[in-house]
Amino acid sequence: MNTTVSTKGQIVIPRGVRQKLGIRSGDKLSARVVQGSIVLRPEGRPKNKARIVVSPFSGLPAIEPPEGAPEISTEQVRAMLADFP
Repeated sequence: MNTTVSTKGQIVIPRGVRQKLGIRSGDKLSARVVQGSIVLRPEGRPKNKARIVVSPFSGLPAIEPPEGAPEISTEQVRAMLADFP
């Protein structure tokens, strides 16, 4: 994905990148230079919490697990839901 620097030095972070990282309007990013590249990193949000996002497949709300969370199978989800009335 490419973006262009404006005359004011501003860039637009592509939508797919914002969605994948959960970056929203007003979020703060840290910026640094690493081996000749610009690295932007979201700041100030807990990293170990699940988030509600819009699924790119269905357009419906979905839960995005935190990084490093174990994967669960469809069968495991069905078993967990079977316990609910």
